[in-house]
Amino acid sequence: MKALLDTNIIIHREANKIVSQDIGILYRWLDRGKYVKCIHSVTIDEVKKNPNKETVELFLVKLNSYEIVEIPSPLQPEVKKVSKQFDTTDNDKIDTVLLNEVFVGRVDILITEDKKIHKKALSLGISDKVFTIDSFLEKTFAEHPELVNYKVLNVQKLKFGKIDLNDTFFDSLKNDYVGFDKWFVKKYDEEAYITINSNNGMLLSFLYLKVEDEDENYSNMNPPLPPKRRLKIGTFKVISNGFRLGERFVKIIFDNALKNRVQEIYVTIYDKRPEQRRLIELLEQWGFVLWGHKGEELVYVRDFTPKFDADNLKACFPYISKERCAYVVPIYPEYHTELLPDSILNTESPEEFIEDFPHRNCINKVYVSRAIEPYPSPGDILIFYRTGGYFKSVVTTIGEVQELKFDFKDEEDFILYCRKKSVYPEQELRQMWRYSSRKPFVVNFLYTYSFPHRINMKELIDLNVLAGVNDAPRGFKLISKEQFEIIIRETKSDESFIVD
Repeated sequence: MKALLDTNIIIHREANKIVSQDIGILYRWLDRGKYVKCIHSVTIDEVKKNPNKETVELFLVKLNSYEIVEIPSPLQPEVKKVSKQFDTTDNDKIDTVLLNEVFVGRVDILITEDKKIHKKALSLGISDKVFTIDSFLEKTFAEHPELVNYKVLNVQKLKFGKIDLNDTFFDSLKNDYVGFDKWFVKKYDEEAYITINSNNGMLLSFLYLKVEDEDENYSNMNPPLPPKRRLKIGTFKVISNGFRLGERFVKIIFDNALKNRVQEIYVTIYDKRPEQRRLIELLEQWGFVLWGHKGEELVYVRDFTPKFDADNLKACFPYISKERCAYVVPIYPEYHTELLPDSILNTESPEEFIEDFPHRNCINKVYVSRAIEPYPSPGDILIFYRTGGYFKSVVTTIGEVQELKFDFKDEEDFILYCRKKSVYPEQELRQMWRYSSRKPFVVNFLYTYSFPHRINMKELIDLNVLAGVNDAPRGFKLISKEQFEIIIRETKSDESFIVD
C-alpha cells in the first residue's frame, strides 16, 4: 500500500525543530501498517523554493527515505472539472496534482490536513481514500486492532504539581505563551484533566477549566465579552492519536459546564498549527462560534443556556427535551461499559476499560439493531438498560438519537459507517451483516448523561415502568412521559439538562 503525504506533513516531519508530535505518531503507524511513504515531485519543487539553501539541502537529504512520485500523471477530465470549481491559487493546483494521483490509482491513499483537498476528494468520490491524520489512525486501529500495543489510561484529574512540566508535550505551549512555565507553577494546587501513554508515561492530552463570574474583566478582548457566568477552557491540547480523545474532553467540558450552572463556555486559541486547527474544527462541530480576538488569539464562545433543537442537536448538547418520545433499549453487559465508559458500574474495574479504541471516547456513538418497530426519531431519548436479570439489570445512561440509517449499499458501506463509533469489532460487524437476509440498521446517538443512581429490574417493575419480568426491553421499548419522569427522579438525576 502506498501512502502519499501532503507537502505540509513532509515539511513538519523533516523540519529541524519538532513542530507537531502528531506527525511522529502518524509515521510510526505508517511503518506498523507497512505503508510505503511517498512524496511527490511537486512537493520537492515546493521545498526548493525556500530561500535558505542550507535548509533546502538538509531537506533534500532527508527526502531520500521516501519513494518519489517523479512524473505527474496527466490530470483526468473529472479532476480538471473539480480544479476549475475549487482552485484559486497555485498551491490549490499543486494539491490537485496530489489528488489526481489517488484518483488514477497510482497511490492508494493521500494523507492531508487541508480542508479544501478533502472537499475536492468528496466531489471526486474518493473521500474514502483521502485521510486526515486522525481518520487514518482510526482506520488503522479498526482494521488492525492487533497492532495497538500501547494503551491510554482513563482520563485522570491531577494537580498541576504532579504533572511533569518538562514533558515535550508542553513545548508548543511554551513557544506560544510567554511565561507559560511561571503560570503553570502558580497553578500547582489546581487540577487539570490529562491522559497518558502508559508505555512511556508521556502526556497525550491536557485540559484546564476555570469558572468565571459576571464581574470578570474581558477588556483585553475585541469585542469584550458581556457579563455572564462562564466556563473558561484555560488550556486545551490533544495529540492526534486516532482515539478521539478530543471528543472525550469535549464531553468533560460540557459536564463541567452543566455542573457549574454556567451560561456560556469560551476559549482563546491560536490558529498556527495543525493540532490547533483540528481543535477549532472540533469545537465548531459542537456549537462554538467565533466571537472575536484577544491579541493574536481567536476567541470562540458556546452558548450554554438550556435549549433544544432536533435539527441541530450538537449545538444544543447536552440538553434534551422531555417532550420527545423516550425508549428503553437493552445492551449486553459485555458491551455496556465499552460503549458507555462514564456509566461504569461499581462492580467493574476502571483498569479493564482502557481508552484504546475510538468508540470509547466519542460522544457520537452507534447502536446496531435488528429490532422491529417502534423506531425512535432524531431528538428522541434512549435509556440504556444493561441486561443481567431480575436484580442485576439496571438503567444507566441517557442517549439522544441523531439519525437512524437503514439504507446501506453493501457490507463495506455498513462497516465504514459503524467502524469508528461502534463497540463491536469489525469482524463481529461483518457477522451481523451476514447473519440473515434481514439486514441490521444503525442508530447514531449522542452519549448524553450517566445516571448517578442505578435502579434495577425489580425496582422498575415496582415503579410500574416495566409490567413484569417478561416486559424487559428486547428492542426499543416506548415508555410514557410519566415513566420517564419516574426514572429521572428515582435515579437522582440532575434535571438541569432537561428542557421542558
